[in-house]
Order: sequence, then structure tokens, then C-alpha cells
Amino acid sequence: MQTTLSIVTPAGGQAGVFDLKPCWIEEEKGDQAVHDAVVAFRASLRSGTASTKRRGEVSGGGKKPWKQKGSGRARAGSIRSPVWRGGGITFGPLPRGYAKNVNRSVRRLALKRTFTERVKEGAVVVLADDTFGLTDPKTKQLAQLLDTVAAGRDALMVVSDSASPAFRAGANMPNVLVLKAAAVNPYWLLLFHKVVFSKPALEQFLKRLATTEEVTA
Repeated sequence: MQTTLSIVTPAGGQAGVFDLKPCWIEEEKGDQAVHDAVVAFRASLRSGTASTKRRGEVSGGGKKPWKQKGSGRARAGSIRSPVWRGGGITFGPLPRGYAKNVNRSVRRLALKRTFTERVKEGAVVVLADDTFGLTDPKTKQLAQLLDTVAAGRDALMVVSDSASPAFRAGANMPNVLVLKAAAVNPYWLLLFHKVVFSKPALEQFLKRLATTEEVTA
């Protein structure tokens, strides 16, 4: 596996290399961690607002519909019984949270394994700075940049500063997402065809992949 990433200029030229330390790479384990992290993230996006009324919450039904005996009909105590149309719902959904807890070490392992796989695929592009060479926050300029660096129009762009013009420039591109390095997770890394980091953003992102002891080892 490659241990360096080429740093490219907005014009497509070479601006140096970025060395990847062994503590940022994981090739052997982490498949289950990636699965758990992705499932947990997608679960956290669910609103959990589905709601139905049980028989005690449906209005009306306080009076017995007809007398217990002698009518020839089945006995009934309330028109809000679950077996009646318009009645309460038995075992229906109620508002709930779908969030799942994933340990910090598992999240780190998932992020490291996902990053490693994207590097092996050649899907990671590194540019020199957060502006990506954009003079204005224009969609046209960003589209040209992505074409120049062979990232295409299906890309995750990672920056270190929320003031980057890429945020506004990418707002009108349906298959381009701009995120700060702290917000990147395995789901976003896997979703897009290419991942474009600015060099400062990559440095911030890699701090999340290893503990201080591993980096200094």
C-alpha cells in the first residue's frame, strides 16, 4: 500500500507529497467497526417522530355502544376498541430515539479503516490550502477545479476552516458535500466517489485516527 499522498495544485500540478504514518493506517481489522459506525450514524438521522394513539388516547368511546345482551350483536364496551374502525392502535409506533452508542475506540478504528481503504482505492486527493484556489465562491470555479484534479462531480471536500469559499461554491452541486475535518465520519468517506482534502484539513483529520502515544511512538 502507498505510504504517501501527492499534494496537487488547483492547476493540476504537483506541490509535494504528504507522508502517511503507520499509526494512521489499518489494513487488517475494522470491518465490523465500520459497519457499526455507519449503522449508528444513519440511525441518528432518523427523527423517530412516528406516533399512533392507543385506545386510551383516542377521543370518544366513553359510552357503551349498546347493552350487553339482547341486541343480537357482539358485545362491545367502547367504539374506540382496537378492533373497531377509528379505534386505538395496538402496539403502534410511538416517538422514540434511534441513536446507538459506539465506543470512542471503535469510532477511531472505523475511521482509520475507512480512510485506509479510500487511500488504497486512489480516491483521496490533497490540495494545498482551504481555498482550493477559488478566487470567488462560485459554483463554476469549483466544478472546473474538480475536473482539473480528476475528482469529478461526485466528491466529498474536506476543509479546516468554515470560512472556506468552497462551502458556498459547492452549495448548488447536488453530489458535492463540503465538510470540516471534525465532521467527517466513515459514512461520508464511503458515500462519494472521491475525497478531496485540503492539506490543513488532512492534518486535522489525521489527528483523529491515532492517540498521542501512537503518533509519538
